[in-house]
Amino acid sequence: MNFKHFTLALVVTLLLAFSANSQESTKGSKEEKVKTGWNFGGLPAVSFDSDLGFQYGALLNIFNYGDGSMYPSFKHNLYVEWSRFTKGSGINRIFFDTKHLIPGVRFTTDLSLLTDKMYDFYGFNGYESQYNAAWVDSDAPDNYLSRAFYKYDRKLFRFSVDLQGKLPIENFGWAAGIGMFNYQIGSVDIDKLNKGKDDEDKLPDIPSLYQHYINWGIISADEAEGSFVTYLKAGVVYDTRDNEPNPNRGIWTEAVFSYAPSFMGIGSEFQHMKFNLTHRQYFTLFPERLTFAYRLGYQGTVFGACPFYLQPSITTLILRGSTSEGLGGGKSVRGVVRNRVIGDGIAWANLELRWKFVRFQFINQNFYLSLNGFVDAGQVVTPIKFSTSDVNWDTYNWQTPENTPTKDEIFSDDKESLHMSYGAGLRIVMNRNFIIAIDHGRPFDERDGKSGTYIGLNFLF
Repeated sequence: MNFKHFTLALVVTLLLAFSANSQESTKGSKEEKVKTGWNFGGLPAVSFDSDLGFQYGALLNIFNYGDGSMYPSFKHNLYVEWSRFTKGSGINRIFFDTKHLIPGVRFTTDLSLLTDKMYDFYGFNGYESQYNAAWVDSDAPDNYLSRAFYKYDRKLFRFSVDLQGKLPIENFGWAAGIGMFNYQIGSVDIDKLNKGKDDEDKLPDIPSLYQHYINWGIISADEAEGSFVTYLKAGVVYDTRDNEPNPNRGIWTEAVFSYAPSFMGIGSEFQHMKFNLTHRQYFTLFPERLTFAYRLGYQGTVFGACPFYLQPSITTLILRGSTSEGLGGGKSVRGVVRNRVIGDGIAWANLELRWKFVRFQFINQNFYLSLNGFVDAGQVVTPIKFSTSDVNWDTYNWQTPENTPTKDEIFSDDKESLHMSYGAGLRIVMNRNFIIAIDHGRPFDERDGKSGTYIGLNFLF
């Protein structure tokens, strides 16, 4: 049995829900009870990965609905997650979101330490970089290089504060924020990941694509190990949604500039500004049952040079998960391998049908189940510029005892084009706000991988 990516989460998706304040009424609906006071939702984190080890931990999401007059909107939202893989990867996160701490201002803050011993790196510019699935398939020895070939080790400390307020124009608002990030990057710690493994299961000690990019000068020495960076954010928001966690109708659009000044950590050579425009719209096809939703996004560099480790980051004012990165993976183009589509400018689209097929009350809480079918897409629209003209490919030492790659197996003559995927998912929703999410996606093109299954929280957008 192949245990890689085997997860028990589908079996142990146990919803632990209780109310710290049991006051309820049937205000506004005989089917749904209006919630008041503090309400809690929890979920265990249990899984196994053959390289990262066992995952253990839990998450807790706490909502305060006050006297219930604003339900399903909330006064305060606190999210806490602590999970670990036994070989070092993990999530440590505290997130707080409130509309009532500062009068007239929405206040959101996030404090996280994210450690990823096998962070994905497939090169730049989408299809202009080859992805060879057989190189990471240990069951295909004729082509196998290493399961860590497309990986590097990343530790990220993140602290952010975002503010939103109203403008004197109906449905328009302003947004401002600051985010401080400390990236520590290096090669995969092969010795640590191999500890306790049988010889046939150990990762080969060969350079990864990340290390080759450093050798070729594509990733410069100044950016290879990460750095501290501060982003200053400012923008405008247009919002007419009828319900924030899963709207039935309305528009939600953000236009945000993010500036990383040299005097706040990143250094003069990587001072830059990003611009992000994300538009989302929701249509009721059948009241309270069937909704069509779509998202269109663009992000690009306005000026300056963005270091490679910041290119996957997608600007957002409110994190709906532990990260907002891609393109590729559970937060952008589901089913496509994570970070497959990395460029200096990217665009993406998500189309989704959401069907609330059953509603019920359980353990004194309001629940509904929702199925969703989706099509996702993304593409590099502004490539990252680099050159390998100084590399002598005839004498380059790949340091691989078997199955030595070639330049043509790393870089492709294919032109970048649309990366697309399709799939379906399930949402288990308590009190309209605590949302367990399960999605499975498949790419249309095998150059983007085989499939992906994601278990987390919230609708994608």
